[in-house]
Amino acid sequence: MGKKHPADAKEAGPGRTRMPRSLYEAELYRLQAELVSMQEWIKHEGHRLVVIFEGRDAAGKGSAIKRVTEYLNPRVVSIVALPAPSDRQRTQWYFQRYVEELPAAGEIRLFDRSWYNRAGVERVMGFCTPEEYRRFLHQAPIFERLLVEDGIMLRKYWFSVSDEEQERRFRSRMDDPMRRWKLSPMDMESIQRWEDYSRAKDEMLIHTDIPEAPWTIVEADDKRRARINMMHHLLSTVPYRDVVQPPLSLPARPASAGYQRPPREQSTYAPDHAQRIIDAQRH
Repeated sequence: MGKKHPADAKEAGPGRTRMPRSLYEAELYRLQAELVSMQEWIKHEGHRLVVIFEGRDAAGKGSAIKRVTEYLNPRVVSIVALPAPSDRQRTQWYFQRYVEELPAAGEIRLFDRSWYNRAGVERVMGFCTPEEYRRFLHQAPIFERLLVEDGIMLRKYWFSVSDEEQERRFRSRMDDPMRRWKLSPMDMESIQRWEDYSRAKDEMLIHTDIPEAPWTIVEADDKRRARINMMHHLLSTVPYRDVVQPPLSLPARPASAGYQRPPREQSTYAPDHAQRIIDAQRH
């Protein structure tokens, strides 16, 4: 029997207090352990899972993916974050380059943005024609039904963030040299086009929130809540079970057969910067 984690009737909405760190870290670790179990079941049974992460800029998609994958096997679980299409790819069927990233048996693919770029940034910024946009809204549900019909488990999450919180996160990134790379002129433009993105999102949901592949909205003003709620929901929709692992035993190290390591001076070692820091601290 698959493990079940009953989904909440409603996602955490605006105005909720921030989840305490101690509760968050304890539940995060528990859910990450369950994700490892789910991964092993998918690998063992040869299933295929695709998880789509969509939402506005700075909604917390990347940080959620980071927590999902923290303890998972990169040979089983990989992140798909495609760059802008090449000139050749622009002449292909729109979904073609995404098809190449779909999982084989026993694999999980996490899409950090996906084919829904066409329904969001491309639509709002004019990077596609009205005809291409209408064709996408027609073809996307068909494409996803084909994936599900072929046995792929498809989960779609929209991370919803308020305009005030998005602006706060943008300003935080601008002042942080370690995260400023996350900002782009496109991010700045998204502030001025907030309502355009809202209309595009609403129309996208109308056309692509289908029974075979429904959208799940994740309230993301509180990143801790968002990560916990998203991970919990994902686990609740996959009928995984614990896979019995073969027992392992550490073999005894065999007796030496006369091997001698070459002299250290024949190799180049990284300078011991750590020791310099230790010595400086002592003085």
